Order: sequence, then C-alpha cells, then structure tokens
Amino acid sequence: MTKTKNMLIAQSGGPSSAINSSVAGAISKAMESDKIDQIYGAVNGSEGVLNRKIINITDQLKSQEDIDLLIGTPAQALGTSRYKIPKGDDGDKVFAQILEILHDYDIGYFFFNGGNDSMDTVSRLAQYLDERDEDIIAVGIPKTIDNDLVGTDHTPGFGCAARYVATSISELYMDTIVYDRPYVVICEIMGRNAGWLTAASALARNVGLPAPHLIYLPEVPFDKDAFITNVKDKISSGGDPQVIVAVSEGLKLEDGSYIADTGGALDSFGHPTLSGVAQVLESLVTDKLGSDIKTRAIQFSTLQRSAAHIASGTDLEEAFQCGFRAVEAALEGTTSIMVTMERTSNSPYAIKYDVTPLSEVANKEKKVPLEWITKDGTDVSNEMIEYLKPLITGEVSPCTEQGLPVYFRFDRNLIVSP
Repeated sequence: MTKTKNMLIAQSGGPSSAINSSVAGAISKAMESDKIDQIYGAVNGSEGVLNRKIINITDQLKSQEDIDLLIGTPAQALGTSRYKIPKGDDGDKVFAQILEILHDYDIGYFFFNGGNDSMDTVSRLAQYLDERDEDIIAVGIPKTIDNDLVGTDHTPGFGCAARYVATSISELYMDTIVYDRPYVVICEIMGRNAGWLTAASALARNVGLPAPHLIYLPEVPFDKDAFITNVKDKISSGGDPQVIVAVSEGLKLEDGSYIADTGGALDSFGHPTLSGVAQVLESLVTDKLGSDIKTRAIQFSTLQRSAAHIASGTDLEEAFQCGFRAVEAALEGTTSIMVTMERTSNSPYAIKYDVTPLSEVANKEKKVPLEWITKDGTDVSNEMIEYLKPLITGEVSPCTEQGLPVYFRFDRNLIVSP
C-alpha cells in the first residue's frame, strides 16, 4: 500500500495575475495522486508556516469551477510575505521551527511559489532538510513579473504584466494625440535591475502605433543631457509632437546611483525601495524644455501586476503547467529544484518544461542582454520583439457577474490544527 503524505504550498514575493494559476496547477496534480492525502496552504508565505497559519485547501476547493476561478484570480490567494529568513545560526533556528511544523502536519511535499528571494528561501530549506536526511521534498515554482529568474526562458506572471504594459502604452498614445501641441508622457514601469517589463512596452508598435518613442532600461547607464536631447528631437521630428517615454523604475546614472534617490531606504530583503523616477524626469523636462511643453508622469504601479482583465492566456496556461509539473517532479522523488521553460521554437511558438537545481537559480539575476538594446540606449532590438511577442498572446474569458469579474477567495481564517 502506498504511504501517503500531506502537501503544503505557499506563495511569496510580489503578486501577479498568473501566480494563482500555478497554485491551481499544483493542486490539480496533487488531487490526482494517491501519494498525497491532504493539501494544505500556508497563509502569508514563510511567516504563515512559522505562525502555523495553515488552511486545508482540499476542504475549500470543491469543484472544477472553483479551480477555474482560481486560475483567473489576480494577486495571491494564499497571501504573501516579505519575510527574509536570516543567515547563519539564526537561520538554522528558523528552519528548525519550520521542520517541526512540517513534521506536525505530516508534510512530505513542500512547494514555494515566487521569485528570486523565494527561490533562495526554498533552496536553503531544501539544503537544511537534506543535511538532516529528512524525507521531505522541497520544490520551487517560478513567478515574477520582472522575468529575471535564471535558468528559464521566461517566468509565469511576466506575460500578463507585459500585455498590460503594451496595452496601456497604446491607450496612452491615443489619449495624447488629441492635443495639438507638444506633450511628453513619461511612464514608470516596474524593474529594479532588469528591464524586461519596460522593454515589453515596445509591443505597442506591433499594431501600427509609433509609441513608445523612447525606452530606457536599467541595464544601460542613464544620461540626463542625452535624454533631454532625445525628447527635444522627437518633438521636432516633423511627426506628431507627442512623445511617449517608457522608463524602468530602477534607472541608474553612470556612477550607479538611482535616478529616484530613496535616501537609502531598503525593503526587508535589503533591496532599495524605488518609486518616483517618472516624476524626476517630468521635472527635468519642464526645467530644460519649458513649461509650454505639457508633461505628465504616470506610474503603472501595482496595476501592471494585478490586471487580470487583460491577462495573457499563454501566461496563465504556462503558469498552470509549472505548478502541475512541480508536483509531478516531486512525486517522482525530485527535490531542491525549480520548474523551468525552454523555448524550442519561436514560430510557431513552442516550449518544453524541465527542472533545474535551485542552487543554480538562487541569488542570481537575469538581465536584458545588451545586444537586445540599441547602441544609443533608447530602444530595443527586433530580437527582443520576437522574444516578447508570443508571451502576451491567448485570450481569456473571465467569469463575470453584474458586469464585473468574479474571483476565488480562500477563507484564510479557517486555520487547521495538525
């Protein structure tokens, strides 16, 4: 008789429109298996594990309709956490607490769904378990709208956010051309060190629009004087005098300092807190080119990661498969890995799923290749466009009620005891 164990899944890091689809995929595979008994979810990531805020997912997902709703629900149905487990002896004490809780709930399979810092956490947990010969499998499920995880062609969550960015640029362009005077719109897009999401703004041109007219990524040092010259040239180029500029929140000067100086403020993971580069550049344009040029700064902010109404069907399906295959790999006895996607063809678009050791992913960052950025640092190459195009395709028909989308919500107060 097959010995069954329970499964625990948690989410961490920034939300996205696709992360719940990965949870749905993991749950769907787990429900098929005779090796998994109860499916538990930790509320608010690793903090939820440590605080024993654990719910029984099996009891709350009662039908295929529930799973379908979960797939189309943005943000994190299980909540998230920004807690960073310390290093050294203090970290071992935390992992010892986690191990005790995993034992109490008879967990044989642990899944962590998130980005760079989440993969570091599950990698360290897997190593801790291995060093103690624990029969508990720990697997990472990738997610980040930043698309900066190494070892995989792209990450779940990125396609949905990229589609939102490209669509918003298109709509903003249509808004700006109603004016018969110079108008500069600077759009601030997420991306601390990697400019993948800002690069996706270029997809707006695929439907015949000229916007964005300028694109600035954090991989290339930003030159304020060159920026003003480029904006001025676009205004006086002989075409429409409106200019849409897409900028990454993490733009840096030649000396490595951020355009939007936060005064050294850091988040819980030690990353600089970034916000306001669009406003800085708005002021720069007004100061250098005069107040006669209408200038507006727009932060896409959290809208770019929660816009499920314009989700990429490709992204949701791939996110589901990443969760499904993570459980599949775990059931085969594979631990300390992250599910990956390898592109096998661009036209027609095709990928294959695989796994990579978490040690090859944790604490590493995939940036935009410099050869995919134009030499003057103001645009992206055709290779980038071809890479991006398939990721935003696929239509989604959300469930609606009274004209508004309907989402799935776990009752996070139904905490269960082991």
